[in-house]
Amino acid sequence: MRLSRPPPLRNLRAFCAAARHRSFKLAADELCLTPSAVSHQMKELEAALGVPLFERKTRSLELTTAGYRLLEEAEPLLYALDRMLTQVARRNVRLTLRLRMPALFANELFIPRLADFCETHPLIDVQLDTRDPRPVAHPPTADVSVLLADAAPLGLQSTRLFASPLTAVCARQHAAAVARLGRAVFATLPLIVDRTRPFAWDSWAEEAGLETPEPRQVIELDTMLAVVRAAERGVGVALVPGRLCESWIGTGALVRVFAVELATRDAYYLVSRPKDAHKPQVKALTRWALAQYQPA
Repeated sequence: MRLSRPPPLRNLRAFCAAARHRSFKLAADELCLTPSAVSHQMKELEAALGVPLFERKTRSLELTTAGYRLLEEAEPLLYALDRMLTQVARRNVRLTLRLRMPALFANELFIPRLADFCETHPLIDVQLDTRDPRPVAHPPTADVSVLLADAAPLGLQSTRLFASPLTAVCARQHAAAVARLGRAVFATLPLIVDRTRPFAWDSWAEEAGLETPEPRQVIELDTMLAVVRAAERGVGVALVPGRLCESWIGTGALVRVFAVELATRDAYYLVSRPKDAHKPQVKALTRWALAQYQPA
């Protein structure tokens, strides 16, 4: 179905507010409107789209499948639009840099060095998005992304920062047991698995010339940050990206175990759209990132 014209932005803003609150009244309070005005706007939007967005119950609202999808897609775009309009309206000439990167990369390699970037570029405001634990695409709401991929993303301006081999680690209190028992430790300690790399331990065992570990227990987590935290807390043995865990390893919170480091095809890439590459804030971040993360 092709819309004759897009719905007014006011309807989309009202929809996002009503969808967040699951209430026309609370949305009306947020938007300084009446509940009937919000309800009318929702009827207009549903008529324009040709699908119901809410299930209207006696005392509550529930989103339909189409409503969930619209909220997920529209809210970040409206947020980005508001930020852009605010930026344009500001009297001083400041720039906004919108970044997307994995949470572990942000926590361990970006945020600890962010003060240096801010000091060097005081007129660039930074917005950082780490909601996706392993982003595989560069979203329209970001100027620059850090992606973990097995090849340079197509259609984007990309620079390879560094590879991401995996190393086996455990908490300090388990290091002696691992050293004493070797591979037999897997019968004692749980094996921590990153859901995005379900076969990493199989590949590690093959690299080491061993059979795949048959652990006492498997703990599967959905982000590498959760894997690292679980290993640090003594949950079990994990495969983690060594460079991103240098601070944990340096303090002894995590201990490298076994000599095998698993090489992977994955690498971290700094990417932007070709049309954004000329932006001063994108150029500044790119220069800074290359100096920080690429070998001299």
